[in-house]
Amino acid sequence: MKSKTTFRALLLSAGLVLGAATSVVAAEAPQTQEEGRLRIAVYNDYPPYSNEGKGVDVAIGKELAKRLGLQADIVSFTADEDMNDDLRNMVWKGHYLGTRPADVMLHVPVDNYLASRNEQVKIFGPYHLETMAIARNPQRVPPVVGSAARALEVFTREKIGVEIASLGDDFMLSILNGRLRENVSHFPNVSQAVEAMKNGEVAAVMGTRAELESALGNQSTYEISSVEMPELRIKGWPLGMAVKAENDSLEQALSVAMQEIQRDGTLSKIFEAHGLTHRTP
Repeated sequence: MKSKTTFRALLLSAGLVLGAATSVVAAEAPQTQEEGRLRIAVYNDYPPYSNEGKGVDVAIGKELAKRLGLQADIVSFTADEDMNDDLRNMVWKGHYLGTRPADVMLHVPVDNYLASRNEQVKIFGPYHLETMAIARNPQRVPPVVGSAARALEVFTREKIGVEIASLGDDFMLSILNGRLRENVSHFPNVSQAVEAMKNGEVAAVMGTRAELESALGNQSTYEISSVEMPELRIKGWPLGMAVKAENDSLEQALSVAMQEIQRDGTLSKIFEAHGLTHRTP
């Protein structure tokens, strides 16, 4: 199951719709499963964050390991039913099929509700604010501003693409008492939805800003509008890390390393290298 479905389930259940690298000097050496190595869990097939050994989260994980003086071992995994399952499988217990947990998992929503349901882990170190947005053909769709009744009225006539079983999917199908349902087109992922927009099949696509920026690349034909309408309760969420609850030394070392790469500009450069805009949580 795709990771966006995982985040959708989490968020809905929570009731919310520059300088050279330096090693981190910690009071206590960080505890990892294998000496000298940091096992880092990232999602499978989730561009631009992690896909085939590349992406923002992969680059961040490698940089964190470097700052700790450790070798990075990137472990890609497929999302389970929800984030609670992912934390169990990849952080504190391991998968029943035999995959052992990682030392740290990236791309974890820093959310009090999620943390309260998973006492076996510590969630910390927010490194990016993910937000919802709409990419649009400005010749067919005006700027997305105001309330849903005003901003989305155009989609009573024009089609909008969404990734199936995503937050954008839920929102577009339910908003305005379902009036837009007939014009909501579903795609396996945001990239395919954007391709459909380029081909003229849909006039806009709703998804996370990072996925939209990645799919659009360097072009000026289409515009990305933030979704600020009050009807969308989940406008953004911070992404961070998770380690086992008892592993204080690793949490502290990773926290210092993350602060370091934020402060010296390395984090922003990683996002920029992947064609994305970094947003501080």
